[in-house]
Amino acid sequence: MKMSPSLIESKNGEKEAVLETAKFMLIAARTAPKTSGIDDILTLIVYGEDKDRIADKMEKIAEERKIESFKRDAKNVRDSEAVVLVGVRGSRSIGLNCGSCGFKDCNEFEKAQKKLGKDFVGPTCLFKALDLGIALGSAAKTASLLNVDNRIMYRAGTAAMKLKMLSEATVAMGIPISAKGKNIYFDRR
Repeated sequence: MKMSPSLIESKNGEKEAVLETAKFMLIAARTAPKTSGIDDILTLIVYGEDKDRIADKMEKIAEERKIESFKRDAKNVRDSEAVVLVGVRGSRSIGLNCGSCGFKDCNEFEKAQKKLGKDFVGPTCLFKALDLGIALGSAAKTASLLNVDNRIMYRAGTAAMKLKMLSEATVAMGIPISAKGKNIYFDRR
């Protein structure tokens, strides 16, 4: 039977709704409270072949590091409709001179050489890391309010960083999203 243009099949409607939810997640991350009102949050929606590139990279990292959880999470990413990336420009200070970064003051932190560690660039301003956490929580909450399953994943962010998907970010996390009969992000082995 040919579908009428005035009918939307469940599969197509759900896919469109998940992608629309991803857009609302970007808004939630953008409008989340930021330290001193300074916005250094970066966001990106990744789906289709680019989403699968993240999963491929996660599988490669699993092999290189002999860490099975990268492979497990890669399957979740592959089975998701999209991944919302949320990152931060963590190498910028906010001028509080708190010292939690390990430097005497923000000026010393700003002058410090920024270098790539195993996954992210450091050192990172504590308050930028807090801003990232708040933005991630706001984005995940938004997906949950719209009944879209999600999970914040360090490993998806690591792969996206290595693929230079958020080129200005020093730290990034991924939030895969899906709408299935059962939440695919829990009861994982």
